[in-house]
Amino acid sequence: MGFALGLRARAAEYRLVSFESAGSTNAEALKRMRMDERGPLWLATAHQTAGHGRRQRAWISPPGNLACSIIEALKTDHAGAATLGFAAGLALETALRQVSGGAASFSLKWPNDVLANGAKLGGILIEAEATPDGLAAVVGMGVNVVAAPEGTPYPAISLQALGIATDAETLFTALTDAWAEWFEVWDHGRGFEAIRTQWLIRAAGLGAPIQVRQGDRVIDGVFETIDEAGRLIVSRNGESTKVAAGDVYFGAAMSAGAA
Repeated sequence: MGFALGLRARAAEYRLVSFESAGSTNAEALKRMRMDERGPLWLATAHQTAGHGRRQRAWISPPGNLACSIIEALKTDHAGAATLGFAAGLALETALRQVSGGAASFSLKWPNDVLANGAKLGGILIEAEATPDGLAAVVGMGVNVVAAPEGTPYPAISLQALGIATDAETLFTALTDAWAEWFEVWDHGRGFEAIRTQWLIRAAGLGAPIQVRQGDRVIDGVFETIDEAGRLIVSRNGESTKVAAGDVYFGAAMSAGAA
């Protein structure tokens, strides 16, 4: 079975390029975007050899895991583009629920991870750039389908370890339809309030103690909400702190002092 778009994605005129193996679907997408590709175009592989996440951290994706990227032309500014990651999280969670058939529950960890049983199952990376005609973005998404890395700062898990029998191709097809749905709701940032509401319903650690690390700075408090710009709101002793970027820990990962 090869990669294929879902019915909704095809109706919305998305296109697809798939690879048996790729260094990085995001790097390939960025290269195409800089050569005037504006999408909407999916790039997908079940074997990524040189992927990366936030802050250039390596994203290991052995054969059988899903790595994919979508190119979209945006009608918003960089601040608006930053909220697209929340729509991506909802799309990934929607697709995972579909392929799991209710066998597991998933949650969204600010700003860009999908969790299962408190461990990282998937991640999202957005790279937006100005273009002669506005702004374009590449949204990369990766899911541990058959294997999860070990020794990571935050515990990781795979669908296979959860007892969910699926493959990268099946998950990808579901994701393309879910993306078409949530991208339409997001509406180039105009629909972020609806996205924010749905994201918070699925948020990991909401209302619980949380720790945010920004280099040497550590912010402790309670995960209160996310604001209209997608910033994390941490409250402590009656005061609220807005966090635009950082590494988030809660539960066992926080108490263990994960770095």
